[in-house]
Amino acid sequence: KLIFFWLMLFNWVKASMSNLIDFIGRLLISALFLLSAYNKMLSIDGTMGWMEGFGVPGLLLYPTIALEIILPILIIIGYQARSEAVVLAIFCVTTAFIFHNDFNDQIQVIAFLKNIGLASGFLFILANGTKDWSIDKKKKYVRL
Repeated sequence: KLIFFWLMLFNWVKASMSNLIDFIGRLLISALFLLSAYNKMLSIDGTMGWMEGFGVPGLLLYPTIALEIILPILIIIGYQARSEAVVLAIFCVTTAFIFHNDFNDQIQVIAFLKNIGLASGFLFILANGTKDWSIDKKKKYVRL
């Protein structure tokens, strides 16, 4: 009976840690976008001018801010995280090639690789989904 208890405890700890790590990962990958949206809102005119310098219409800033707030929140809470992950992966790759394509500038190379790395993280969410700590996860019922 003691071995059975320890096995049950080990499985519970393992499942809890897996859920915690999954949640922390979703929180951290999403935090960058929430901070980015906040900074964009603090400097609307400056950000619009910066975007227009790359040939991107400044008015696209408003849907960008909405995307950078809504989708990360949905990923954090685990609501259709796979769908949001696809959109954010595409967003990361697109913005990398539009805004960070000066490979002679080391800062831009780092920013480009950061975006590609983020896209990879979102592809991981797409492939694996979320663990138990998400809205979409169905409850497991035991039939007696």
